[in-house]
Formats: sequence, C-alpha cells, structure tokens
Amino acid sequence: MKRTRPTLSPALVLLSIFFLLSGCNKKSNSHFVSEVNIIPAPQSIQHQDGSFIITEETTFSSSEEFKYANQFFQKYILNGTGISLKTIADPEKADIHFKTDTTLPAEGYRLTVSNNGILLEGADKAGVFYGVQTIRQILPPDMETAMVREKSTAEIPAVTITDAPRFAYRGMHLDVARHFFPKEFIKEYISYLAMLKMNYFHWHLTEDQGWRIEIEQFPRLTTHAAFRDETLLGHYNDTPQKFDGQRYGGFYSKEDIKEIIAYAEAHHITIVPEIEMPGHAQAAISAYPELGCSGEQVPVATKWGVFENIYCPNQKTFAFLKGVLTEVIELFPGEYIHIGGDEAPKTKWKQCAHCQKLIRDHGLKDEHELQSWFIKEIETFINSKGKSIIGWDEILEGGLAPNATVMSWRGTQGGIEAAKSGHKVIMTPTSHAYFDYYQSERTTEPLAIGGFLPLEKVYGFNPIPEELSPEEAKYVLGAQGNVWTEYMKTKQQVEYMIFPRMLAMSEVVWSGPTENFGEDFAHFVNRVESFHQRLEAMHVNYANHLYSIKGEVIKRKEGVYYKLSTPTSGKLIKYMLPNGNLTAYNEPFPIGGLRTQIKAMVYKDGQVVSDTFVEDITFHKGMFAKINLNTHPYKSYSSGGVEALNNGIKGSDSRYGDSEWLGFWGDDLEVTIELDTAQELSWISTSFFHAPGQWIYAPNQVTLLISKNGIDYQIDQTLDLNPDATRVNAILDIDTLTTKFIKLKIPNFGTIPDGKQGAGNKAWTFIDEIIIQ
Repeated sequence: MKRTRPTLSPALVLLSIFFLLSGCNKKSNSHFVSEVNIIPAPQSIQHQDGSFIITEETTFSSSEEFKYANQFFQKYILNGTGISLKTIADPEKADIHFKTDTTLPAEGYRLTVSNNGILLEGADKAGVFYGVQTIRQILPPDMETAMVREKSTAEIPAVTITDAPRFAYRGMHLDVARHFFPKEFIKEYISYLAMLKMNYFHWHLTEDQGWRIEIEQFPRLTTHAAFRDETLLGHYNDTPQKFDGQRYGGFYSKEDIKEIIAYAEAHHITIVPEIEMPGHAQAAISAYPELGCSGEQVPVATKWGVFENIYCPNQKTFAFLKGVLTEVIELFPGEYIHIGGDEAPKTKWKQCAHCQKLIRDHGLKDEHELQSWFIKEIETFINSKGKSIIGWDEILEGGLAPNATVMSWRGTQGGIEAAKSGHKVIMTPTSHAYFDYYQSERTTEPLAIGGFLPLEKVYGFNPIPEELSPEEAKYVLGAQGNVWTEYMKTKQQVEYMIFPRMLAMSEVVWSGPTENFGEDFAHFVNRVESFHQRLEAMHVNYANHLYSIKGEVIKRKEGVYYKLSTPTSGKLIKYMLPNGNLTAYNEPFPIGGLRTQIKAMVYKDGQVVSDTFVEDITFHKGMFAKINLNTHPYKSYSSGGVEALNNGIKGSDSRYGDSEWLGFWGDDLEVTIELDTAQELSWISTSFFHAPGQWIYAPNQVTLLISKNGIDYQIDQTLDLNPDATRVNAILDIDTLTTKFIKLKIPNFGTIPDGKQGAGNKAWTFIDEIIIQ
C-alpha cells in the first residue's frame, strides 16, 4: 500500500506564517500558535480557511465511553495553557466535541477544526484517543513542558484530517533484564508509544542476567535471580573482559506491574509480557538448579551472550513454568504471552539421558524437534487459559506450534515461512528494527552492540515481503522496534537509541511503507527536525543526526570525485581539502593523489550545527576495477554495495555494520577483479572483521589467483590467517607481475563450535576494502 503524504498548500503555509506573526503582537507567554507537523503522517489532510482558538470560555462535550481520551485531552490543555475546559452535556452547544463514527476503519478518526470549534469522530475508543494525539501534535511543542505560569490561549489552523492505521500491530520492545529500569521510566516509555499511535509494548522480563517479575510461588526468582554479582564493562569483544564488581539488579512487584498495566490501558497500549524459554534461562536455573539438565548450581550471568544452561524438559520444569505463566496470565489482560524460543543451545539436551529418552519416546528426529515439542506443550497450557503465544522465529525449527504467532527477527524469512503456512506474523528483523545498533558512523557514538541502522533504513522498511501473495500478506499483523539493553544502562541512553528511529517505525506501521522513498523521506526528515522541539520540551535525550554529513566517492571517466550531502534541506555544507581553504559545497568536486583527507561541517543560520566530518581516502590501482562476487552480501550488511570494496575508504576498526564492511552469512566467498587495464602489481591487501562474540569470524586462509584471460586462473599463493585482533589484515606480497584479472577465494570459517557464542550456527564473514598496488 502506498504511503499517502499530506501536502501543505501555499495557503496553509501562509496561514501558519500569519499565525506566527500575529502571535508576536501578544505577550509571548499568553498565546500559543500551532503548526501542522504530525508524526506518523495522517492518511489525508485538507486545509480550510480560518482557525480555532482555545480560551477560558471554550466548552467541551464527550461521552464517558472515551474517558481515557477525555482525561488525556483535558489534562493536556490544562497543563499546557492553564485553561480548564468547561464540560457541558449538550454536544450541539460544545466548542469541542468527541463522538463515534462507526463508518470509519478500526482505530481510525476524523478531525475537523473550523472557526467554530473542533469535532473529533472516532471509529472506537482507540480512534478517538489517536485523534487526541493528533490534536496534541498540532498544538505547539511548548505545551509539553507543563509549566505554564499564567493562562494562555492556543490557536489551531482549520483543517480536516482523516486517518487510520495501516497495520493492526504497531509495537515497541524493551529489554529490562540486561539492565533494569524503574516503573516511572516504563510509564514514560509507554507514553512515547501512545504519542506516536503505537499500540503494543513488548516487555522482555526474563533473561540469563536477571529475572524481573515477582512470582509468589517461587520467591527465589526475586531474592536471588533478580540480582547478579557484577556486570561486564566495555564491549563483549574486548580482550581481556573486565567487570565492575558491583552487585546489580531489581524487579517489579505485582503492585508495580498492576500500576503499569493500568497506565498502559489509559494510553490504549496492550502489554505483551515475555517469559523466555527454553533458552535465556540461566537466572531462573541459578535460583532453582533442578530446572537445568545437570542440576548443578550456576550463577546469574554477569556478561552478555547466549548460554548453554537452558530449561530441561522435565516434570519439575513444566510445573515451574506453568506456575509462573499462571501468575503472569492473571496479571496481564492482553491476548498474547511471548515465550521467547530463541537462541537455545542444545548442548545440555544432547548430554541429558532424560532428553534423549523423550526424543525416542515421542518419535522426534532431534533436539530441534524436542524444542518444538516443548513449545507445543507450553502453547497448549497457555491456550487453555484463553491466551495465545508469540515466539521468536526459532520456534519454526522442528515444527511450529499450531496457534503460534511468529516474531521474525533473523531477517524476514521466518515470517515469510510462517505467513505461507497460515500463521500470524510480526516483523522485527535486525536489518530494520534493532534499535540497539549504531545509528551513525561517527566515532563519538555511545557504545553499542554493533551493526548499523540509520534513520533512513528504518523509514524505508516494508513489513510485507514481496515474496508474499496478497492473501499471505494478510497474516502480517505489523512490526515493532526492538531495544536490547546490554549497552544501555540509563533511561537517557534508551531515549538516545530510540529517538528519532521510533518516529520512523511509527510512520511505517501507521501510515504504511513508502513507495516514493526520495520524496517521502525528505518530507519526513523536515518533520523530524521540527519534532525535535517537542522532544526538547519533553526533556527527551534524542539523537540528532539530521545535520550529519554523508560522503560518497563518484568515479567518472575524467577521474574521481567526491559528493557531500546532509539529510535536512536548506543547510550549507563547507569542506576543506589538505592545504586548502574552507569552501562552500555546491557539487561533487575532484580528488586525487595517494591519500586525501576531506573535512566538512554543516551550517544553519551561520552557525556550525554538526560534528566535523572526516574522510580518509586511499587511492590504488583497483579503484576503477570491475568487481564481481559469487554470492550477494546479506541484506542487513550490504548498504555500501560491491562498490564498497574498491572506493578507497576503509571501514571502522571497531564496528562491522558500517557502509564499508560487507557481511556474508555462512557462504564461501569468491571475489573476481578485472582491472581497467593490465597493470604491474606488487601486493594486494584486504581486511576481515573478527568478533566471535557476535558470530563473526575471520577466515582461516585467503587464496590469490591470477589469470591472463579472465577464464583460466592459477593459484599464486595461499595466506594462512591467525586472528589476534578485531581487524585482521591479509596482505599478499607477490612477485612483480603484469595482469588484468585477479581472484580471491575466501572460505567461510564454518560452523561455530560448541562452547562459543552462536554454537551450531554458521559463522559470518565481513570483508573491507581490497587495495591493489
């Protein structure tokens, strides 16, 4: 479905300017003037002549059916302007009226603002609430401060907005098990979702590193499993690993959870609690060792990753999990219980006599089918309580539970398989939905797990894979952004990682995926720039990369050029070359030499608003070569394309996810290089990323082959690699020769061995610039 963009006519733009100017003739703190700047974008906006001004005399009428919308609206106006709206019973006499219109789509609304008042019609309670959120965003950002010291009026342009969501499931996730966040922040987080018309909060409550929910039947879950002895410092891949030596933890009492559920209900948010199984269970097993296959005491995990201590499918475990789930189901009113199902190493099950007997007794093929049997047992119990399960896409392995909804995170393939088999799907692939990934390539970014997910990539996400037919696509309920908190210790860090990317995700799931990315993203970015004022008024610690600079090498017949750009319009970029002056950028400029460093900055209103952008370019004989690969890089790690291998720019030494590294999952790689002319060569080099904690392994060897005709290749040499750092350099010195055709054979590391993170999975290969001299 095409995302329809509201277009502001010149008349409406002039109207906004008039309001701004008219506001200047009044006391600055006595008259709020509004603009039309809404995220997610409504399906339709039509401007009208005039405006409506909320004053002390403004009257309000609405049905008690809309109590949450009514309460939110009245409190928002009171906090923002000091005006207490006069509630009256007769809607015909009210200046502001909320009412039902059942002809609108589910969760949809129609907002009509005229000189005479405001009429908000909703398909249902949620629709009216979302209409209130639109009114909120039309009102000035200053009203978010809730610090009015004298009564003010607020002026709203006359508009008609008709709107409804594209997807039924519009979610955000938060992991509170790696790092714990107090209930006050959980409520803040829920309020962010509501502002953006998102309706599901996926609350990840249990992990290897901590259990966060009170269960009365099992008190050691909160006295023991909720706390770890210490926490990893720095990144998991740092060698040697260091720890802080400080006991850490926390949990939510049942009263806390009831309070949060009530708050979510008042914001039309459904909470999906996640109780992980059979993997990510070390904290629970630490509290109750009989839940593991060995029965041995293990600690609550103190570092990140995947652990082999998973629930044993025995009677004690099922009694425990059913007891836990019974209390969870009694607390949470929503339809779904998330049971995890991801990253469960089967090492302990392979060694467990009881598990092997289960496999034989039930005619199962292997441990993967044993996990499927485990999940089906749990699903039967949850279904008996009137609830449905959601699981990560690993629950597809060994056979999918009959009524399960699949949350597809390892790309979209799991979701495709589930939809084709008639199962509901929620899309949340790492490529577009993991907000724990870096959002900028600048070196000043706070520590993150890895990867690279800029704002534009989130915005360009389409939850409906092209492989699905229209009938199959109906099983895709929607999408969500995921926030894993290994490297987020504070609410400020969480806010920095979710904003503004959550704005983009909200627009994807409410307005629908774009079919005109260039035009739509430019419009979206301008709205985000304005939305920053609202976030500032709310004291949200958002990330501002709208003034960042992107550089690109452009190859032309006459030479190499360099292009600069920044996301927001109307900004001046100035750049400087070595020994040169600061110059205003207008178009791609020529570069050359053995090495060139480019520096650039963005200016707004004459002031520098960006960090200094620095790009180092190494010129070499392969820059104009044609490069072919025997396999495509993985979609999540291909943003630079094959051109990234010979554009003269090296990737980061510490991040594998930037646009210069290409990632391949489990594939042997062959790189065929055809130089523009036959040239005399002395050496060839490239680099590989090596981070076993993230399943990334440098290859064991690289083989160089040479050809005179591009058909017959002979091995020149094979280089063995012994990784001892994150960047593994492969330099192949060759006897001086003249050739035009080169090939590199790079075998994948293979299957990750037992005892390592990701054991049993294929390893990743990441390759950087190929330099030829």
